[in-house]
Amino acid sequence: MEEQRKSAEYFLDLLKQSRKGKFKIYLGMSAGVGKTYRMLEEAHKLLKNGISVKIGFVETHGRAETEALTAGLPILPRRKLYYKGNQLEEMDVDLILKLRPEVVIVDELAHSNIPGSKNSKRWQDVVELLEAGINVIAALNIQHVDSLQVELNAYFKMEVKERVPDKVLDMADELVLIDISVDDLITRLKEGKIYTSDKIQTALRHFFQEEHLELLRELAVKEIARHSMQKHERTAIGDKKRRTERFMVCISSEEKVARNIIRKTCRLASYYHADWFVLYVQTPKESLNKIALDKQRYLINNFKLATELGGQVLQIQGKDIPTCIVEQVLQMRITTLCIGRPHWPLFRILWTVGLFRKLLKKLETIAVDLIILS
Repeated sequence: MEEQRKSAEYFLDLLKQSRKGKFKIYLGMSAGVGKTYRMLEEAHKLLKNGISVKIGFVETHGRAETEALTAGLPILPRRKLYYKGNQLEEMDVDLILKLRPEVVIVDELAHSNIPGSKNSKRWQDVVELLEAGINVIAALNIQHVDSLQVELNAYFKMEVKERVPDKVLDMADELVLIDISVDDLITRLKEGKIYTSDKIQTALRHFFQEEHLELLRELAVKEIARHSMQKHERTAIGDKKRRTERFMVCISSEEKVARNIIRKTCRLASYYHADWFVLYVQTPKESLNKIALDKQRYLINNFKLATELGGQVLQIQGKDIPTCIVEQVLQMRITTLCIGRPHWPLFRILWTVGLFRKLLKKLETIAVDLIILS
C-alpha cells in the first residue's frame, strides 16, 4: 500500500509539473540595458505567430524607444489601489487568471506590491500565474538576487530592499542575459536614454560608477553560467556514481552573521542545485525561558530568511553541540557542512572549551566536507 501511495503521489507531481507554465527571465546588470525593450520585441513576434500575448505590467520609465514598442500590444488594465491617500496601480493578477492568455509579460520581477495587494511581491504573482499554467516572460536586474546581498552589501555599502529568492531564478526554463558594455551603458545614461536629465549626474556619482557596473556585469554573467550548468545537469543522463550534494549551515542566535552565512550557503548549494539546511542547536542557556527577546526575534527572522531562500530549518535541543551537529549530518546525509568563522560567538565558545576540536575529531570519520565562511 505504501509503494502504491508513493507511486500515485509521484505521478500527481508529474501532472502538476506538466500543467505549469513556462518561465523566461531576461536578466541584466542594471536598469537601461534593454530588458523591457527585448520583452516587448518578443511580444510582437509572438503576436505575429498567432500566440495570445498580454502585457501584464510594463514600466517604460518614459523612454521613447521603449514606449514606441508598446504600440499595437494588448496592454491589460492595472488594478487601482489606494495607499496613504494616493491612488496607485499594480498588476491585476486575478484579471490575468480570468483571461488566461498563453503568454503574459511582467516587468520588474523584484517589485514590492502595494499593501493590500493579493501578494506582497510581484515574483509571488508570477509564481501564481505559472502554477495556473500561464507562460510568463519577466525581467530582473542582478542586484535583486537575494543570495548576492552579502557581496553587494560589502561592495556598495547599501542594502537592496527589493529582492527575489534564488529559487525563483531556478524555476526559470530560460534565463537570458541582456548585455551591453559598461561604456555603452554610461553613454546611454549621459544621452538621457535611461533617466531624465535631472537624475543623470546623481546616477553617475552613485550607482552608475564604472567599477560598480563591472562587478554587476560579472555577477550577471556568472548567474547565467550557473543556471546553464544546472539546466544541463537536469537534462543530462544521470550518472549513478555522481554524489548527490546536500549542504547544512550551523547558525547561532546572532542576527547579522547568521544572515550572511545563510545567504552564502544558499549560494553554494545553488551551484550544485542541492538541497540545503539550516541547523540551530538550542542549548539549555538559550531555552525559551532564558533566551533574550531580541535573540528570539533574530532567530525567527533568520529562520524565515532560510525558508524564503529555499532552505529547510532544523531546530533541535541539546547540550553537546558537536554531537548534535554530527548526528544531523548523518541523519540528513549532509555532504558539506558550513560554519562561521571562530570569532562568531558560538564558535568562539567552541574554540575556548575545546568543543571545536571535538567537532573536527567527530567529523574525521564521516565523508563530509567542512567550509568555514567569513
